[in-house]
Amino acid sequence: MHYTARCGLGAAMALFLGTTAAFADNVKIAFIDPLSGAFAATGTNGLNQFEFAAQTLVNDKGGVLDGDMFEIVAFDNKVSPKESLIQLQVAIDQGIHYVVQGNSSGVANALTEAIDKHNRRNPENQVLFLNYSAVDPALTNEKCNFWHFRFDANADMKMDTLTDAIAADPNIKKVYIIGQDYSFGKAVSAAANQMLAEKRPDIEVVGDELHPIGKVKDFTPYARKIQSSGADAVITGNWGADMFGLGKSILDNGFTGPIYTYYAAADGMTAAFGETGDGHIRLVSEGASNPPPTPEAAAYIEAFKTKYPDGNVSQSRITNTIEMLAAAINEAGTATDVVKVANALEGMEHKNMWGGTVYMRPEDHQGIQDLHVFVHTNDGITYDYDNSGYGMLTETTVQNAGMDSPTTCDMKRP
Repeated sequence: MHYTARCGLGAAMALFLGTTAAFADNVKIAFIDPLSGAFAATGTNGLNQFEFAAQTLVNDKGGVLDGDMFEIVAFDNKVSPKESLIQLQVAIDQGIHYVVQGNSSGVANALTEAIDKHNRRNPENQVLFLNYSAVDPALTNEKCNFWHFRFDANADMKMDTLTDAIAADPNIKKVYIIGQDYSFGKAVSAAANQMLAEKRPDIEVVGDELHPIGKVKDFTPYARKIQSSGADAVITGNWGADMFGLGKSILDNGFTGPIYTYYAAADGMTAAFGETGDGHIRLVSEGASNPPPTPEAAAYIEAFKTKYPDGNVSQSRITNTIEMLAAAINEAGTATDVVKVANALEGMEHKNMWGGTVYMRPEDHQGIQDLHVFVHTNDGITYDYDNSGYGMLTETTVQNAGMDSPTTCDMKRP
């Protein structure tokens, strides 16, 4: 009995150590975004997309290096820069070398500064920041650093695409600009004013205002000002609950012109806008899904919907982030030496399932890719959002948007 017990204990210890080793080989990726509060729906859907991409595009294909698996570790930052820095430190203390974040450029600015400072002070334990959706242009301009990579187009690149569409519409004579009162909202306003003046100097900006982020419960007063201004079109960079509230209120108050947006799809918004948003809501983004550009993209969307019936593949840049990180780790031959991984990411050209290529521009770590202007409709939709029957149909495409855009980044490399 003693021998059997010892054998049983030995087997159990071997299993435990084997399991521990397996977990030790995981490449952990910290997801630092809102999982509670007003923006929880946006963060949760993003987390689901990251977990699905890591499993489907990396782990199910054998992982990276010698079979190391990607593991997404979620941290709730409540859209607070201060809380994000606390969660960043927890992630670093857990030995995590990769951070993904996208909701709020205010958070991204705090993270990129903290990671830059940490890496300079701790060369033996460095971290990469993979920004998948925070689009303040400053992050790849005056605030750029070696440790930050942006997989989304920045706000200026997106506005360039949107204002091309606006400029091409002779019916638009007056525009109302509205956004959240922080760095991204201010960047959207500045870019809209500048680019409209350059492309259509005859267009009058009849309103330009910012509102507190995440605090407005009733957008009716804003919607009534827009309606009374005589605006033919609206431009907004709002996202999450603020886009939901603003868009619904504008539509409910009878506005019938185009509403040009950055983040007005999925996460309950498409269902809420429904018929009233048909032909009015327009969105600039990457990764078209209607029609699906490749059989791989169609299969991916269908598999995601099977696992998450109420979810949406609304951010194809998440799959790009995961696939490009995996490719960089394999090229570098290491997951822990992030300088080598960063060097592999610089200049990478990644052909993706969405029918395009992402080029990681070396001089500022800004991802360059095709951008599309989509329209909210139920006509010609293969894959809808929110099980609503409505989705985003491609209207126009700009290939390699922003490829020649200037940058003030002065990259300091280790």
